[in-house]
Amino acid sequence: MIEFTALGLVAPDASIIGVIEEGSSGLFGGSEEILIHPFATADGVTKARGISRLVEQRRAGATFVIVTFDEALLAGCADEIWWVRDGALIARGDPAEVLPLYRRYVARSLRAAGEGEVAQVAPSLRDGDGRAALEAIELIGESGQPATVWRSGETVSIRVVVRYRARVEDPVVGILIRTRVGLNVYGTNTELEQIRCGPVEAGDVLRVTCRFKCELCPGDYTVTAASHDPDGVWHAWQEDAVAFAVADSRYTAGVANLRGKMVVEVVRG
Repeated sequence: MIEFTALGLVAPDASIIGVIEEGSSGLFGGSEEILIHPFATADGVTKARGISRLVEQRRAGATFVIVTFDEALLAGCADEIWWVRDGALIARGDPAEVLPLYRRYVARSLRAAGEGEVAQVAPSLRDGDGRAALEAIELIGESGQPATVWRSGETVSIRVVVRYRARVEDPVVGILIRTRVGLNVYGTNTELEQIRCGPVEAGDVLRVTCRFKCELCPGDYTVTAASHDPDGVWHAWQEDAVAFAVADSRYTAGVANLRGKMVVEVVRG
């Protein structure tokens, strides 16, 4: 049994307690039964073996308190989770109850942190013949304000502002969303949407806004933007020019958040 008198909590014998600790309260530490981020640098095999050993020792009557933000670890071996912030207990209970609460809190916090934040344009590559310049690539949340973190499912916009330095008969302006590892997620342009933007003269500015429902899984993404002729000759092109993140209250694997509903039928033999 391990006691934490400041919180009025007791880790009973033969148990594994997972602790999500935000802030620096100093309540956890100083004991071999308290593991601080025990598998943070471990590979998959080492991590799996370590968890197996913890479970074996728990069965033998040992008690451990694991302080970590590794949700998969907590869901896989913790009997109970304590969520602590700045020395105060926020929630306590079964992992199936506490982890969703924590995920919703993280999603809301991430979304709030990105609200009002203007995306920094930092392309990995630029190209084009100079007939145009991409003056801005803006990420806009559902509130209509700039946002670099979007909530999965909210209606958002990407706005591309192009200033032309020469006459262009039929400019095409487009965007492409990619994952952090370069997988193409979604792309469109004014030609595909059957919108004619030209002709434009030197000094003219096009502001093209693509509005869509952000049905993406949580993760990190980039936006590539370009202005080009219908035959593909670029006036201005910026690769992975701005970055944004998608947050959600639940983990979803992959890229497209299809929000599927599962139905289970049991057929008895």
